[in-house]
Amino acid sequence: MFGKRQKKKEKAASKPSGQSGSQLTIKQLLDKCKASQDFVSFTKSDQHPFTISYYKSMVNPDLVHRDLIPYLTRCSSMSLKQLASEIPVENIEHTKDIQKIKDSVLTGSIMVQPDPKKADCLLVPAATAEKRQISVPETEFSVLGPKEAFVEAIEVNVNMIRKRLPIPELHVKEVKIGKLSKTRATILYIDGIASQENVNTLLQRVSDIEYDHILDSTYVLQMISDNQNSPFPQLINTERPDRVAAVLAEGKVALLVDGSPSALTGPTTLVEFFSAFEDYFLSWHVASVIRMIRLLGVLFSVLSTPLYVAVLTFHYEMIPTDLLGTLIASRSGIPFPPIVEAIILELSIELLREAGARLPSKVGQTIGIVGGIVIGTAAVQAGLTSNVLLIIVALAALASFTTPVYQMSNTIRLIRFPFLVFAQFWGLLGVSICFAFVMGHMLRLTSLGRPYLAPLYPLRMVDLKDAFIRLPFNLQKLRPMQMRPADPARINYERANQKNDIEE
Repeated sequence: MFGKRQKKKEKAASKPSGQSGSQLTIKQLLDKCKASQDFVSFTKSDQHPFTISYYKSMVNPDLVHRDLIPYLTRCSSMSLKQLASEIPVENIEHTKDIQKIKDSVLTGSIMVQPDPKKADCLLVPAATAEKRQISVPETEFSVLGPKEAFVEAIEVNVNMIRKRLPIPELHVKEVKIGKLSKTRATILYIDGIASQENVNTLLQRVSDIEYDHILDSTYVLQMISDNQNSPFPQLINTERPDRVAAVLAEGKVALLVDGSPSALTGPTTLVEFFSAFEDYFLSWHVASVIRMIRLLGVLFSVLSTPLYVAVLTFHYEMIPTDLLGTLIASRSGIPFPPIVEAIILELSIELLREAGARLPSKVGQTIGIVGGIVIGTAAVQAGLTSNVLLIIVALAALASFTTPVYQMSNTIRLIRFPFLVFAQFWGLLGVSICFAFVMGHMLRLTSLGRPYLAPLYPLRMVDLKDAFIRLPFNLQKLRPMQMRPADPARINYERANQKNDIEE
């Protein structure tokens, strides 16, 4: 199936539509390029003149004047094939293919022609290599472990992964996506470990993208997800090269997009979104406790405010007598029902989050702290909300920040509101119904065709060793089975448990 689709795409791409690159003559191509003021084309008039054409905004000018023109002047009587061997630049191509000439010039190559009327030319790679310096991770910061994050240059990102996995089995496949942007995307996997089905699935979905421009990996994430209407992310978007190297060793596949400082990894499961990579730098006891705290924090963040609304609206009898007086006193004089009170506070928290995220870092922190204190205190004193609910909403907001993956934290912020609506209409029954809807949705979700709720559904006991808790490394002798790895063995179990002292 994958091969047939690829052939259909190649045939469709080879068919002319309007005036495509295959129909253009070299003169028409140059006329189109010259319409842009950053395109340079000039002829060196010697005994054997030649024409140089390139986009000056994409080409390194030092290479043109230092490495190209002097050699062209000195060796102008040579044929193009001989000239290509004399110029001290790698990967020079000799071609007559108009489409190849067009693509190369638009990506930073210099076109050298002995006759400007003929397509026979040399393509000299000379693209500028402007890139940002490698910095520390911002959204996945960790106290322990490496402090490197991806940058926008795809070659640098692949280099950081290869540095951690220096093996020839690490394969890289490149495709171009976006009809206008022609964005480079690379799929990485370890041959002999990753399931070929997962590799083909990701390659097919990326190749089938039909969109005019792709600017970031998040574009691709939305387009290749199994269910694009789901609020739950189905691939992990990470900025850490060490995390990508680790999941590749597990048998997963990764996707890098040129211009994006993050990578996509999959197939993934729901539990992985609550697992910080720093967990593997801590002892397994501490990491397991912290991971459980995160999971409980997520449940508290989603359910605390809906339970408050449900209990105060329908189930007063569930409140202990000692606590009932405190709640009644806190709500005395408040003109709104609990649902309006909760929505006002939830929206206030979301406004503070967005304001803090969009403002400069130092000002954003001040807005978040001072704004929360001032607005919260003023709302209680004005009688718009109770101090008990204010505490619950603040704790729920703090609990939502424990989620290590940013996309999942946004999902948690979103699904609180349907729970609130169901709690207002049907109380605890409504909360249960909404929870059943969410669980039913996740049971049907898949990531690159793999179950989203694994290893809970379907139940795989062997994969629970790194789900809710993290067992020691010497007990994790198999790779995750939901990935269907070609080589499931990770360690030599007997040798890993041998700790014999060396005898003198």
